[in-house]
Amino acid sequence: MAREGILMLRQKELKRLHIIKKVLEKGFKQVEAAGILGLSSRQIRRIVKRVKLEGDKGVIHKSRGQPSKRSIPDAVKAKIIGLYRSQYGDFGPTLASEKLQERDQLRVSDETLRLWLLESGDWEKRRKTRRHRRWRERKGHRGEMVQMDGSHHDWFEERGPECVLMSYIDDATGRVFARFYEYEGTMPAMDSFKQYSRKYGLPISLYLDRHTTYKSPAKVSMEDILNEEVPLSEFERALKELGVELIHAMSPQAKGRVERLFRTLQDRLVKEMRLRGIGTIEEANEFLKQYLPVYNRRFSVLPRQRLDLHRPLPKGFNLDAVLCIKTERRLRNDFTVAHNKKLYQIEDRTRASKVMVHEYMNGSLRMTYRDQPLRFKEIATRPLKQEKGPLKEQIRRPPLPAANHPWRKGFKFGRHRYERGKPILTPQNAAVCAMQGEAQG
Repeated sequence: MAREGILMLRQKELKRLHIIKKVLEKGFKQVEAAGILGLSSRQIRRIVKRVKLEGDKGVIHKSRGQPSKRSIPDAVKAKIIGLYRSQYGDFGPTLASEKLQERDQLRVSDETLRLWLLESGDWEKRRKTRRHRRWRERKGHRGEMVQMDGSHHDWFEERGPECVLMSYIDDATGRVFARFYEYEGTMPAMDSFKQYSRKYGLPISLYLDRHTTYKSPAKVSMEDILNEEVPLSEFERALKELGVELIHAMSPQAKGRVERLFRTLQDRLVKEMRLRGIGTIEEANEFLKQYLPVYNRRFSVLPRQRLDLHRPLPKGFNLDAVLCIKTERRLRNDFTVAHNKKLYQIEDRTRASKVMVHEYMNGSLRMTYRDQPLRFKEIATRPLKQEKGPLKEQIRRPPLPAANHPWRKGFKFGRHRYERGKPILTPQNAAVCAMQGEAQG
């Protein structure tokens, strides 16, 4: 009963509600909100009307929890792939989808067919010709889009270790945020985004490259296609939970603003740190707290619109619970979990076959099952195997002769004939044996 008044909203819906409230507050027009949310102005009017009538729950989609009516059965998919192999083997996906609908009355979109054929190995990606590029105008609001990237450079000029500068630049204003890290990976990306979000808030979208940290290299499986999903990296998964849209650039020129920023910083920032004798990552990060405000006052520009679209973090929101690495591990029969070459003992009784391991940026671990925490401890030393006692001395018996061995057929030695180790009395030696017996008696 206590949960009846609680409204459960996803991050995407919170993002939509944040923009709709700006519209209701007359912060900006519905047409601008439609461009930011990727919806039509007509749909924005519908959502605004529903929020006025129903409150915050008006942003919840009516089809939530309903099964998809557009999913294609596996039998139809197998039939389509079989027809492609037998009749349309040299057709492209677009032409094949047209012929399947025209000749076989099987309707499937060219993009869906292309993904199916890529997975089955019947189609290969074709390299497109070079596209003509043109200048793109800045976004109108702060936080509408932020470009992010990492720069590998000799920042300390051999005075210190190699490092990477993780930088964020607002597309509308050119405002810069940056921090140094030892490498460009998942944890540095999450930590830098955490520091950025705590200072400015959550942006609407993040524009970055296709580094494996930011985009998963895993291939799309058939299950992903049926569920209308794509493999996500841990950074993609975290930002999706936060409702931040990720835009992956196809080339460095597409995110030219952050690339030009690195060219500037590799000249100016390196010389500034040289003058101060900075040679460690800790000293460099402390210096950035003083350097970046001066840099932003000098080089940033005013946006076309004054409204800031950064979403502030809710009070009490645990950002670390989202910005972490989540790995599914199998629970063994002895209630132990192996993770990163270490063994952990689960102390709670559970029927789980798999548990979720959360790795936080401070190095701590947390294990859950169905979002419920589990008590565990690390097994520092494994118990020694019990030594087996001495083996009992076995009585070795001589092997039995083969069936064709002379010992089984019998043989003659002297005046006696032997068969299976025993002498056989014959008429020739019977008298001799009797005489020997009398003599012994």
